[in-house]
Amino acid sequence: MTQHCGLVAVIGAPNAGKSTLVNALVGQKVAITSAKAQTTRARLLGIALEGDAQIILADTPGIFAPKRRLDRAMVAAAWEGAQEADAILLIVDTVKLRRHELMPLLETLKDRQERKVLVLNKVDAGAKEKLLVLAQEFTAEVQFDEVFFVSALTGDGVPELKTWLAAQMSEGPWHYPEDQVSDASERLLACEITREQLYRQLHEELPYDAAVRPEAYTPRKDGSVEIRQQIVVTRDNQRAIVLGKGGSKIKAIGEAARKELSEVLGQKVHLFLHVKVEENWAETKDIYEEIGLDWVK
Repeated sequence: MTQHCGLVAVIGAPNAGKSTLVNALVGQKVAITSAKAQTTRARLLGIALEGDAQIILADTPGIFAPKRRLDRAMVAAAWEGAQEADAILLIVDTVKLRRHELMPLLETLKDRQERKVLVLNKVDAGAKEKLLVLAQEFTAEVQFDEVFFVSALTGDGVPELKTWLAAQMSEGPWHYPEDQVSDASERLLACEITREQLYRQLHEELPYDAAVRPEAYTPRKDGSVEIRQQIVVTRDNQRAIVLGKGGSKIKAIGEAARKELSEVLGQKVHLFLHVKVEENWAETKDIYEEIGLDWVK
């Protein structure tokens, strides 16, 4: 069998549904999803298989106007993900639109040489007429090679998109083993899952200034794994929020993360979390390396 393989960069405004789409294309959870914008920090790759093609998906952080160093590092990672791509997928939330963030993306895409695909997401939630108008408007701005209407959540339109992407992949050996779905190291993936639970359970109470650092990842003799992580926040009152009354919140976060980690890793997990206050962690170089981002001046 002749193999085909290629890289697809997934870009879009924050919260457009990129991670949900990557998970739908791969057929299982590889990227963290959350109702809060900007949950994807590192350049997590999902790996989808379709026939003889391996499609490597660079799930880039939402691209937005960066103010802080952390934001700049996330945006740098996003465009780096688009650079060597065989195709760039622009995913648009047709419900919220977020035009102020979409327009700069369309501007940047205009002059890029890669194949460009417009994916209008959340079609299950919007009126059909509106979708066609949007498609016309965006294709007038940028020469897209193809337009797809999908619902990443229900899976509607995803198989057609996957088939089309597979056909664009160039001939060449697969970069990853058949059973591998992501290039995120297990240590990093474990931190991402905990961070996702942090946002899920604390919603508005916790700002983005929280990070989860890997401390130890130790396989035990009985086949289980012991994972120790540190949740870093910038202020004492945030520490109190994460801990919750009598430690109830951190217990719930740890329980949910442990359960999901056991499923993802396929083994029993012992998860230990503790919270540390570090005022300027977002200016500390080491943390960037630990959470899989490049340090951006």
